[in-house]
Amino acid sequence: MNSTGVSTVVVIEDDPDIRELIRSVLSRGGIVVHTAENGLDGVALVTSIHPDLVTLDIGLPDIDGYEVARRLRLAPGTADIQILMLSARTHELDPVRGRDAGAELHLSKPFRPRELRAQVDELLARL
Repeated sequence: MNSTGVSTVVVIEDDPDIRELIRSVLSRGGIVVHTAENGLDGVALVTSIHPDLVTLDIGLPDIDGYEVARRLRLAPGTADIQILMLSARTHELDPVRGRDAGAELHLSKPFRPRELRAQVDELLARL
């Protein structure tokens, strides 16, 4: 949370409809939202603005979400940012792989907007 008490989130999602849904749900709650449509742009954006939280799709077109999370965890300025991983994959090990890569929580797609908001609020409350 910045000095004005407003939280900032970066949404890294390649599907434009899902990206817009997440942006809309979070911005309606007063969160400042920035978006990126692939992993490399997402890492650059997170590195430049240092958000409070990142929502991160696993299936990105360039580098996958696990690699994005690992890169964020290894960089000194982004190592402590909260990460919520999102995935349409249904493999039971996806949440474990996400945590191993550095994500705090995992949310399966399709998700309900209220469920997304609750997960984001839970992570932001930890700050």
